[in-house]
Amino acid sequence: MSDTLLNVKSVETYYGNIRALAGVDVEVKRGEIVCMIGANGAGKSTLMMTICGSPQAKTGSVTFDGQDITRMPTHEIARLRVAQSPEGRRIFPRMTVFENLQMGASLDNLKYFDEDVEKIFTLFPRLKERQAQRGGTLSGGEQQMLSIGRALMARPKLLLLDEPSLGLAPLIVKGIFEAIKKLNEQEGLTVFLVEQNAFAALKLSHRGYVMVNGKVTMSGSGKELLANPEVRAAYLEGGHH
Repeated sequence: MSDTLLNVKSVETYYGNIRALAGVDVEVKRGEIVCMIGANGAGKSTLMMTICGSPQAKTGSVTFDGQDITRMPTHEIARLRVAQSPEGRRIFPRMTVFENLQMGASLDNLKYFDEDVEKIFTLFPRLKERQAQRGGTLSGGEQQMLSIGRALMARPKLLLLDEPSLGLAPLIVKGIFEAIKKLNEQEGLTVFLVEQNAFAALKLSHRGYVMVNGKVTMSGSGKELLANPEVRAAYLEGGHH
């Protein structure tokens, strides 16, 4: 079994005639947290969506756990236990917290349902307190916890996080990133996240990539990129310390 879980090779993705990804290479090994940082509009979210099959890559390939998923429909990719917490959270606002978690549970793992819910309530105690509340009445931070919790209910081999810190207060971000770290350390969960908050993402990640205009321009360990003067000038100046 290869230790590479996700391999994105020379991927180009288009929206109509506009090239959003220009030959992207990314590798995520089992048990790693890897981040992709970059400015707004760099193509980070497009990469996430391409991994999930919508839109599909025009050229290049996406391989997950040894299987080519480049042309697979999104629901089949999800069945391989790739779970995504999308940008903007996208929870079900009219359903309760508990019902949202039920929606995330994979059908073939219902025997673990109670155990999994308990695990999410331990990870995010706020959700336990609010389990009977409608998703739409939660704060932004609680909705983000719910979005991640819902993705975890699928027992993913790979968790994709799209801008988990967007619009959240620093203290909430810290709590969410600590929860991700804990999952990785205690359960070996593999995580790939795209994030504008470069400082938080690089501190959390084993390795990182920098994306500019649909191309990967740099990669290295989280520590290397944090120390890199170009990265510091572009993404870390302005008080993210």
